[in-house]
Amino acid sequence: MTQTPERTLEQTTIKLLQQLIRNACVNDLTADSGDEVRNAETLEEFFADVGDSVEVRRFEPHPGRVSVAFTVPGTDPDAEPLTLLGHTDVVPVDEEKWTKDPFGADVVEAEDGARIYGRGATDMLFITAAMAAVTRDVALAAQDGNPPRGTLTFVACADEEARGGLGAGWIAKNEPEAFSWRNCLSETGGSHIPVQGSGGGDAIVVVVGEKGAAQRRITIHGDAGHGSAPYGREITVGLIGEVARRLAAIEPDVVSDDIWQGYVRSFRFDPETEAALIAGENYEAFGPLARYSHAMSHLTVSPTVLRAGGAINVLPSTAYVELDIRPLPGQGQEDVDKLLLEALGDLAERVHVEHLITEEATVSPASGPLYDAIVDTYREFFPDADIVPTIAAGGSDLRFGRRLGGVGYGFALHAAGRGFGEVLDQLHSHDEFVHVEDVELTARAYRSLVRRFLGV
Repeated sequence: MTQTPERTLEQTTIKLLQQLIRNACVNDLTADSGDEVRNAETLEEFFADVGDSVEVRRFEPHPGRVSVAFTVPGTDPDAEPLTLLGHTDVVPVDEEKWTKDPFGADVVEAEDGARIYGRGATDMLFITAAMAAVTRDVALAAQDGNPPRGTLTFVACADEEARGGLGAGWIAKNEPEAFSWRNCLSETGGSHIPVQGSGGGDAIVVVVGEKGAAQRRITIHGDAGHGSAPYGREITVGLIGEVARRLAAIEPDVVSDDIWQGYVRSFRFDPETEAALIAGENYEAFGPLARYSHAMSHLTVSPTVLRAGGAINVLPSTAYVELDIRPLPGQGQEDVDKLLLEALGDLAERVHVEHLITEEATVSPASGPLYDAIVDTYREFFPDADIVPTIAAGGSDLRFGRRLGGVGYGFALHAAGRGFGEVLDQLHSHDEFVHVEDVELTARAYRSLVRRFLGV
């Protein structure tokens, strides 16, 4: 029995995904972790039979931290190019909390269909595998004399989980001309919003932007001394505790822009609930998406690290709290500092505020050639679906392309009914998995979009 091209692409993607998981390129946020060279070599072998139709370029800013770009040149220099940014590193696992082998890539049957288990299955190796498989198909077609009009590049990026400093961020800074950043796709998108209206319907998310970073370390000083004689001393631990309490109590206003309002309306709540949500109230109405929805519509301030003292019998003179702060587009670092100092009140003059990682939020327009191609592709598979732009609460490699003047969107595709919250819950989770059906859909969607956008 002859296999259809669709089935061959799907099976190739699944097999590649399993190997990428098994390579266990675990990034613990240190320079010597990751070892993405293993996935880089797997991908180089995957492209070995395409000959001169693909140009391969390696980047290795630190031993073992390898990114690879595979470019299929187009025939028309004026045609829009397309770059697929897939990352190959994964976050660490707590193996005691897993019931499956985190690097086994086993296929397990479940009530809702077959699943592939493994660290990185959802974040984002299933998308990376689909990108690679589709790019290889385009390269094989070029080898047979049918190249694309526009240039297609697939980049297997290292170090995304540590914000890309040894991956896409390094390339953007040091070798930005290595490939085009004009039109980029990466994680994630393509899951479904649970429409609440009585008439039913479907809505599919597409990620158009992501929040920035405004990490802070806030230090305060008190009195040092022996732990046995605290009387009359200003206790530093008490001071930092009060600082942390005031910061944790910050409640920024909702940012009720067009993206937020469109997102709320896609749920088709009753008018009263819709109005409350647009105003930043009643997030419980979102159910499992409450936490994400709040993060999408607010600057968030999370105290995550607290340090004071070293010896149990010594009153420390210094303590600090570190904050993971995520601003939305249009919110600058000065806005963040003002918010923090206002929250600290009479303690503001006592603290030293240090900027750690700072990056502005980025967003691309919900319009233009690539966005339109995404919409048309989603509607090819789900003709009646509304397409809903969203802002990612976390980061991705797309921000580097946006900063270089390009547009970037999160793109994948999940089966009907696969909720947005359900997919988000898999990110960095124990027993992480991806549905085989979603791997297959994503591979077909990428092929369709590439053909539509590049003229393959």
